Amino acid sequence: MSRRVVRQSKFRHVFGQAAKADQSYEDIRVSKVTWDSSFCAVNPKFLAIIVEAGGGGAFIVLPLAKTGRVDKNYPLVTGHTAPVLDIDWCPHNDNVIASASDDTTVMVWQIPDYTPVRNITEPIITLEGHSKRVGILSWHPTARNVLLSAGGDNVIIIWNVGTGEVLLSLDDLHPDVIHSVCWNSNGSLLATTCKDKTLRIIDPRKGQVVANNFEEPVALQEMDTSNGVLLPFYDPDSSIVYLCGKGDSSIRYFEITDEPPFVHYLNTFSSKEPQRGMGFMPKRGLEVSKCEIARFYKLHERKCEPIVMTVPRKSDLFQDDLYPDTPGPEPALEADEWLSGQDAEPVLISLRDGYVPPKHRELRVTKRNILDVRPPSGPRRSQSASDASLSQQHTLETLLEEIKALREQVQAQEQRITALENMLCELVDGTD
Repeated sequence: MSRRVVRQSKFRHVFGQAAKADQSYEDIRVSKVTWDSSFCAVNPKFLAIIVEAGGGGAFIVLPLAKTGRVDKNYPLVTGHTAPVLDIDWCPHNDNVIASASDDTTVMVWQIPDYTPVRNITEPIITLEGHSKRVGILSWHPTARNVLLSAGGDNVIIIWNVGTGEVLLSLDDLHPDVIHSVCWNSNGSLLATTCKDKTLRIIDPRKGQVVANNFEEPVALQEMDTSNGVLLPFYDPDSSIVYLCGKGDSSIRYFEITDEPPFVHYLNTFSSKEPQRGMGFMPKRGLEVSKCEIARFYKLHERKCEPIVMTVPRKSDLFQDDLYPDTPGPEPALEADEWLSGQDAEPVLISLRDGYVPPKHRELRVTKRNILDVRPPSGPRRSQSASDASLSQQHTLETLLEEIKALREQVQAQEQRITALENMLCELVDGTD
């Protein structure tokens, strides 16, 4: 009589649990735009959700601790002239987020640690280069200020956000609409899917497809019969892939191994309400003391509900096998180094003592001054033209300095107003 051997895995008993009602974010008008992005982005400091907005596009940014009912007048991040289609937090600065829109632009925003008193309307920089809607964003995993965008024009653009420049434009690799884009762990290659049903592996710096049309899948898993798009989330630390279907009410998860059959079904988390989008917390934002290995932020029609994935353990000690060193917030390369051909693995941190997000770090954009560019070769310019150019440069620099000073003054006043409002609330509470 033969006995079936049970595969050994520390993740066989991973279970999901929805947060308690008071840990959800209520009264949020989640966007109803028909688009296949996750509509939600989260990091150890903030939760961002694309919301319904009249006269343009907007998203809301909430501190993670601000659970419960969200005031209907809570400030939004506005500035796009058409619906926002995708958002993504910078992996190297928890206060910086990028947004892509139907208005063909990408905007990069600085989010303050304090709650603003009015809508945030001024991005740090607006990136213009696509001719049609921009629906996909992805920050480079190891290089500072490098952002990828993909649009309905079938073009992928890689930007240096620190200067506002286009580093690379991949405009002839996809014959149809790009559905998804993902970096590999060190940012040397891209994987893309396209409407032509082809998966491509691309070397962006060479501008070449290095692999596509793979012959046979290593595993084939039929999920269900619904036509909703699947949102995949992969955790390289545990080799678990989570599949969340938009319009579905479940999260299925699988462990990936090096030996056949390679893909092993673990379990399914099910709930009653379908999900309209999903956010996935980076590993450094999890509670290691509770053996939490993943946390999702499920979007309903009017709320966002955290869902925690846990490995049951009896010990309260730090579980080394569950938490190998994981990518931290420090970049390994500068944008120019990556563009020149250098590659570097992510800078890892230990989660043994938990993770404390660093304080507010400002992203400064230094645009290359077009007046510093040498004039084209040709007849020598007259002295008066040179003088006019110098005068124009001086005027431009003066205006930029004045704008910077005014922006800093406005931010200081907003902080002062917030402090005074808090003092007033304390005084009112003290007199009750």
